[in-house]
Amino acid sequence: MAVPRQLPNAITIVRILCAPVFLWMLLADGGADGPLRWWAAVLFIVAIGTDGIDGYLARRHDIVTDLGKLLDPIADKALTGVAFVGLSILGELPWWVTIVVLVREVGITVYRFIVVSDHVLAAAWMGKLKTVAQAVALSLALTPLATLIDNPVWAGAVWWVNVVTMSIAVLLTIASGIDYIVTEVRAARSRRTAS
Repeated sequence: MAVPRQLPNAITIVRILCAPVFLWMLLADGGADGPLRWWAAVLFIVAIGTDGIDGYLARRHDIVTDLGKLLDPIADKALTGVAFVGLSILGELPWWVTIVVLVREVGITVYRFIVVSDHVLAAAWMGKLKTVAQAVALSLALTPLATLIDNPVWAGAVWWVNVVTMSIAVLLTIASGIDYIVTEVRAARSRRTAS
């Protein structure tokens, strides 16, 4: 069955539009573990899950576009960025974590726009791994799992899982940022040598 050529990009744009709605839901009741918090977590998980869907459709039906390569990582950064900010506003995540992540994400995004007339900086494998790690860590941090069972051992286990997954996500964020810089410096040297 033929897939409309713009469907993957449309899914990506919807993911971008979900970001402010998700943030409102997360902050609306002050981060209380009520229905809005659960719905915010569900919206985040569904929206970030569409990242795999739009990429799969684009590759499967050979409709990968430069616009898609540009918008896809921006959509991921918009959604994960507001999640990091929201968790820090609520006091559930240290601000230094959010700042480190945002500096990397904004820096790479700005660089993408700077070089877009020369070449499209598509997501590398480490960048994709970073996105998966962030998605898992944020999904766990957003979902109030500790409230499911009224037990301090359970709450402690949930806390440790959150710390470990978030630490992995932050380390991969830093490592993938360094990987992008190294790759671009090498590519620039190759272009200068070839010309």
